[in-house]
Amino acid sequence: MIEALHFIRKAIISRLTNQISLNGSVVPIYNRVPSSASEPYIKVSSLSNNEINQNTTSFISECITKIEVVNSFDADDGGELQTNQIVSSILNLIRTRASGYYDLSSDNFKVITCVNENTTYFEDDLQDKTYFRAIIEISNRVEKI
Repeated sequence: MIEALHFIRKAIISRLTNQISLNGSVVPIYNRVPSSASEPYIKVSSLSNNEINQNTTSFISECITKIEVVNSFDADDGGELQTNQIVSSILNLIRTRASGYYDLSSDNFKVITCVNENTTYFEDDLQDKTYFRAIIEISNRVEKI
C-alpha cells in the first residue's frame, strides 16, 4: 500500500496557504520552519499513518496530521486570543464535510472522513517572550482507489 500521509499534508498546506490572516497580515504556512521565521506562523507536519481496514477489495488508512500554531508577545503584552482566532480560521477551512474533502484522486486516494481529534493549547513564559501555541490533530480516513 502506498503511504497517503504526505498527500494529505500537501493538500492541507495548499488549502491554508495565503488563506489565514491576522490583523491584516497573512500568516505563513510551513512544513519546515526556517530560522528566519517570526511569529505568528503555522507548521504542518505528519504524525501517523495507520492501516485500519483491509479486505479483499480495499485498503483504508487513518492519516493524522499535526498543525501547530505559534504566536508570541513581548513580556506581558498580548494573549491567547489571537492563537484561538488562527485555530478557528484553520478549522473552518479544513474541517469540512464530504463535499469539501481534499481531492486526492490524481494520487489514487479518496478521503472518506475528516475529524478534529484534538486541539491542545500551550503557554510558555520565557525570559524575553511569552509563546502561545496550539496543536491541532486532524484525522483523515483515506481509501486507496
